[in-house]
Amino acid sequence: MRFPLALTAKIARHIIKHKVLRTPKFALVLQLEPLHTCNLTCTGCGRIREYSTSLKDMMSLEDCLASAVECDAPMVSICGGEPLIYPKIEELVNGILAQGRIVYICTNGMFMRKKMREYLASIYNPELEPTLARLLEQKLVTAKDADEIRKGKKGNREVIKPSKWQYWNVHIDGLEFTHDLIVEREGVFKECVEAVKMAKLLGYQVATNTTVYKETDVKEIEEMFEYFSSLEVDGHTISPGYEYDAAKKDMVKRLNKQPEDFFLTRKMTREKFAKIQEWGERFTIFGTPVYQEFLAGKRELTCTAWAIPTRNVKGWKAPCYLMTDGHYDGYQEMLTKVEWEKYGVVNGVARDARCENCMVHCGYDPSGALGTNAVFGDTWKNIKYNFGAKPKPFLAGRNVNAFNGASIGKGHLAEARAAINSPRAAMNGAQSVFSRREEPHSHETTGGGCGTGDTSERDALLAKIARKDS
Repeated sequence: MRFPLALTAKIARHIIKHKVLRTPKFALVLQLEPLHTCNLTCTGCGRIREYSTSLKDMMSLEDCLASAVECDAPMVSICGGEPLIYPKIEELVNGILAQGRIVYICTNGMFMRKKMREYLASIYNPELEPTLARLLEQKLVTAKDADEIRKGKKGNREVIKPSKWQYWNVHIDGLEFTHDLIVEREGVFKECVEAVKMAKLLGYQVATNTTVYKETDVKEIEEMFEYFSSLEVDGHTISPGYEYDAAKKDMVKRLNKQPEDFFLTRKMTREKFAKIQEWGERFTIFGTPVYQEFLAGKRELTCTAWAIPTRNVKGWKAPCYLMTDGHYDGYQEMLTKVEWEKYGVVNGVARDARCENCMVHCGYDPSGALGTNAVFGDTWKNIKYNFGAKPKPFLAGRNVNAFNGASIGKGHLAEARAAINSPRAAMNGAQSVFSRREEPHSHETTGGGCGTGDTSERDALLAKIARKDS
């Protein structure tokens, strides 16, 4: 079947229980942010900007575990910030698993291999040598790493083990050039791929998490799915980029870009996601087919943000993961005090102007599962999708030119470095790194990668590198 039976059954039981009890609002997924500190500054992410005054703050392990119990969601997505920076991430993951919940670790992938090496050290015995040999052969660990693993576990720290109830959910926004550009650091895509390969070799479940922006090349997203399918990842989450306040402010202040040049309107979202149902047949796309129809513009849904609440260092964030009108001390307090009828889009009219272009999964995917705006046949669609055959790995995806950036000397900083080394190029003005393209696809494309032709960011990069090298 498309998704593991135990996980699907757990979520289904949760929904049925609350439907029988006629619970008006209840949580399906808890977005748990134990901290907002991150090692990257991804374009389009507003978290480290919105919570810039509390980046050093962290939720206690006890508060994190209590929050999961309080809202009683069957699934917990541990995000942030970068959750693997959280000092007690192992205890948090294992504590939530012990509560009988599904865990998604939403990570940028940069610390995954370190955590998996710690796991290997904790279970090391001579029988593990064939596994180490494979990891060494694929260059997923170094000889020094292998020697450290052979020394065994250090101390009594817990580790993150493979589990049928847990997924690594790795942020991937395109192939190498595009992804490294969006996360604003070269080499991140390569590290993510190596982490995914290592995780699959060791028996972990792995998913990818992708945001689509205005200049995202849809063909590239399809190729990204093909490539990671060839690595036999277990699923994909994909959602449109939405211009929420914190991200908009960062666009203007830090990057000197206008939000409308980067984020999607509803019309653009429907154009970008026109093939989402076809992708859902070819690849294991997480979410309901009803939500896919919504993204493709074939139906309307109303927002159910209360079904995916966010808990962070400030409290229960409301009204949703992206908009912040307040924080509450308790989940039930938030459900009671927030005037939910003031948010979302109904019959094409935004109740709140900030909601106008939002079609993000954290607001609308649960609507498809809960039967909001249900039409005849929706239940059968969901059952057929969830219990249908899982798409086979697309092995031809190994031929995708995934490493089209820093790995071949064509990363987004390459042109800026070349300009620094060539005074003439710097004087004449090199082509914007944001408009570099691979050989054109056989189909027509517009924009792509994240290319605007605007040289302001290139100029900022030149200045940044010059300061660093001086």
